[in-house]
Amino acid sequence: MTADTLQPVVEIENLAFAWRRSKPVLDIPALRIEAGERVFLHGPSGSGKSTLLGVLSGVLVPQKGTVNVLSQSLDRLSPAKRDAFRSEHLGIIFQMFNLLPYLSLIDNVTLPCRFSQHRRRRVEQEGTSLDAEAERLLQRLNLPADTFSRRDVTELSVGQQQ
Repeated sequence: MTADTLQPVVEIENLAFAWRRSKPVLDIPALRIEAGERVFLHGPSGSGKSTLLGVLSGVLVPQKGTVNVLSQSLDRLSPAKRDAFRSEHLGIIFQMFNLLPYLSLIDNVTLPCRFSQHRRRRVEQEGTSLDAEAERLLQRLNLPADTFSRRDVTELSVGQQQ
């Protein structure tokens, strides 16, 4: 397959999104992002950066237009199918950390694998456990599990929670 025949990873046409009865936060006639392309979103607070990411992840549904991610038309999926698509194909780092205070640090890290059999199988095919993989990832982030797993996630600094 040549680069000309590859489908874009993101394709938007005539997108409009507004919060309740306000003026549109997003009004995007067209946007196409190719595989491997890097995009930097910037703008003042309230300009729609997080809203756009919410639309691209299927968390938010636009009032108008089409949103295709990985050749899947998100605006045509039911809420449950958007959730399943997101759990299998996307990773989201939220502005608010969304750690569950009643789960351990390891359980917070492995939580996405409870929603995605594909992610769970991929870890297990590597010949490791979910907990061991979580510990490896935490170590790479300078959050060694032997030090941090005994602490409540609410005791982590803002940077550590991110």
